[in-house]
Amino acid sequence: MYRALSAAAVLPVLLLSACSSEGQDPDPIQVFAAASLTETFTEIGERFHQETGVEVAFNFAGSSDLAAQLDQGAPADVFAAADEDTMDQIVDAGLTGSAPVSFASNTLTLVTPPGNPAGVTGLADLAGEDVVTVVCAPQVPCGAATQRIAEAADVELSPATEESAVTDVLGKVRAGEADAGLVYITDAAVAAEDVEQIDLPESEEIVNHYPIATLESSANPAAQEFLDFVEGEPGQEVLREAGFGRP
Repeated sequence: MYRALSAAAVLPVLLLSACSSEGQDPDPIQVFAAASLTETFTEIGERFHQETGVEVAFNFAGSSDLAAQLDQGAPADVFAAADEDTMDQIVDAGLTGSAPVSFASNTLTLVTPPGNPAGVTGLADLAGEDVVTVVCAPQVPCGAATQRIAEAADVELSPATEESAVTDVLGKVRAGEADAGLVYITDAAVAAEDVEQIDLPESEEIVNHYPIATLESSANPAAQEFLDFVEGEPGQEVLREAGFGRP
């Protein structure tokens, strides 16, 4: 597990970029972040801009898709993944500019359309072909977690589709295109008015830890500032309110 950055390490960073080029707007930073971070990082980016004057541009997608883009040379300053295995790929490729640190954790839950028309009560109900189930693809962090949770429950899932991002799974359930889907608890919270949530006891042991790192190709000093902002109280407050767990 990646270490979590200590609070003491993040105190002096907030206003460096705003003061670095007097009379000029600081360069924006490009952040690649897991799809499950869309709402929280958008808010964190807005707060960061208010504090520092630095604009943040985001590319949200499945972590594995983002890792592939980075490996192919896509320009970015910061990468935040939904699991450590995906970050390890970027580290092994020599693409990180700082040691990754864990900043949040998340677990899976089961969601259904309103009224739960298929009468789903747990993972065992997803084994039959009469229940249309949608999950993340195995190479995506939420898909890898789905496989682990199915193994823990001794259930062989029969998904109708495997999606490249957890937001796509949630979208199909919200649209009524699936009877059930496995998503992060934070995604279920965002869609609370559009889906019903079924807690999974097995998920307590299947935890995804989210790491973040600057990228080696970045020359923007605000990249480290943003990472520290996420690790500091401003970012952690947003993450806690969204339902993310401790690193």
